[in-house]
Amino acid sequence: MSDGSTSAGEHHEGGSGLTRRRRWAAGIATGAVLVSGVGLAAGQMIKSPAQAAADSLPPPPSVLTAPVERRVLEDSVTVRGTVTAAQTVDVAPTSGAPEGGAPVVTKLPVGAGQRLRAGQLLVEVSGRPVFALRGDLPMFRDLKPGAEGDDVAQLQRALGDVGYSTAGDREGRFGERTKAALTAFYSGIGYAPLPAQPDGEQSVESAEAAVTRARRAVEDAESGLSAARRPSTDGTAAGDDDGTPDGDDGTATGAPDTSALGRQAQRAREDLATAREELTRVRAAAGPTLPASEVVFLSRFPARVDEVHSRVGGRVEGNVMSLSAGALVVDGLLQQHEKGLVRPGQKVEILSEVTGRSASGKVTGVADTPGRAQEAGAPDADGGNGAKTDGASGYLMVVKPDKALPADLAGQDVRLTVRAASTNGEALVVPLSAISAGADGRTTVTVVQDDVRHRVPVVTGTTGDGYVEVRPLRQGALSEGERVLVGVRAGPRAGAGADL
Repeated sequence: MSDGSTSAGEHHEGGSGLTRRRRWAAGIATGAVLVSGVGLAAGQMIKSPAQAAADSLPPPPSVLTAPVERRVLEDSVTVRGTVTAAQTVDVAPTSGAPEGGAPVVTKLPVGAGQRLRAGQLLVEVSGRPVFALRGDLPMFRDLKPGAEGDDVAQLQRALGDVGYSTAGDREGRFGERTKAALTAFYSGIGYAPLPAQPDGEQSVESAEAAVTRARRAVEDAESGLSAARRPSTDGTAAGDDDGTPDGDDGTATGAPDTSALGRQAQRAREDLATAREELTRVRAAAGPTLPASEVVFLSRFPARVDEVHSRVGGRVEGNVMSLSAGALVVDGLLQQHEKGLVRPGQKVEILSEVTGRSASGKVTGVADTPGRAQEAGAPDADGGNGAKTDGASGYLMVVKPDKALPADLAGQDVRLTVRAASTNGEALVVPLSAISAGADGRTTVTVVQDDVRHRVPVVTGTTGDGYVEVRPLRQGALSEGERVLVGVRAGPRAGAGADL
């Protein structure tokens, strides 16, 4: 019994030691794990400067490319435009009151928006009329009797248009028939024309009196000479034609000497011829004049009063009114990238953003060369010239409305939308973002192939739908299907073949 008890106790004591050893090993393992965890955490929290700098760099960018395409570009082109007439004229009378005072508006028979006919009175300034006649030449001088030139021929045609014929005068010469027609026209609108010469009538009367005196002197001289040449009562001759009395033997007969009377008659005839020439000159210079300040020539009628800037009783300071003539058209300016998309015959929508009214039209012309707006001028379908004055530059585009535009649109800014604009056939096109300009001024696209990039110089053409036509300077340098750089996107490297 005692041996069994001893063995059991020894076994119990041995088990307790094993347990203690196991616990000790487990503690060591746990401590090792804890130490490892602390070390790992410390390693993550503590970085070297090089590692910190590397970790702060952005991710490598990815290259965005797009394919070169061959197709037709189609788009609408929208530009600003100005409604204008074939001709616009500012009426700015320069003449003052007859006594030299400041010019004042004394009658204003027309108003803004009114239609005008040829020969109509526009305004009266200090009692003198300003009227409109048909003509293309601007009035640059006063027209007086005896004047010659194309402006005189224009006046003759204009007077004939309003019913006052100048037939009988040579075309382009201000003669007697033109004087009579101009006088009758002034009388028809209720005025007397200004005389070409301040003392014209008096000069004519004086010249006529001089002719009368000269004619009488000729009559008296010739009468005296005739009396001296008549045979005497004793049958002797008074003398031959040269005023020298001769006998049968050539000696003097004692008859009166007529040489002095002959000289007197000859001089009287010369004086009469001179007086008649002066009368012709004075009469030609006398008569009505057309001052440049009293007429406005417009290319066609009916014309329109666009604006009136004065009132009755107001002093004339600058423009009194603005007129326009001819059909209304719309002028717009195209930029280089728009010019190739617009061609004559294309339909256009015209929108007045002021009134909300719209109209349709078509392109009638596009300038071949650029210019500033005040220089740009392209004839419209009616032969006018719609020059703009805002100083912008571009290619002038003229749009003719399908129907006549209301007169109150003259001078308004409108929006022009050219429909179905396109390139002529297929063309190489790339996105607009693929175009870049280098420091050397060349326009290029960057071709990307197998992570290799190279620039290709190009000339850009028409644009539309976010694309632009390109033509490589070197034939074959750019082909359909090649990929061009359009941008760079930050993020994980995706390779050179990444698309938009």
